[in-house]
Amino acid sequence: MRKIREVIRLHHETELSNRAIARACRISNSTVGEYLARAEQTKLGWPLPEGLDEASLYYRLFPEKAEESQPKRPVPNWEDVHRELSKRGVTLTLLWQEY
Repeated sequence: MRKIREVIRLHHETELSNRAIARACRISNSTVGEYLARAEQTKLGWPLPEGLDEASLYYRLFPEKAEESQPKRPVPNWEDVHRELSKRGVTLTLLWQEY
């Protein structure tokens, strides 16, 4: 589980260094620095806005990752695949090559 919220909270509520925050959250020092730099770029302070869950917070700090998670090809219709596989002589490899 990501600890972005905890890193931002510790940074703003305490006077801990990035290394101390990294030890407290059991993540690397460079990850703490990256989280804080991205939070500063997006002008996120503490307390975080109401209703901002972990997934929304992550996609706000890492928008390029959200774009990568979208499939590049359309997902096949699995009902059609199942129907085709029930035919004689049709294999999954054959369907994959046609796809």
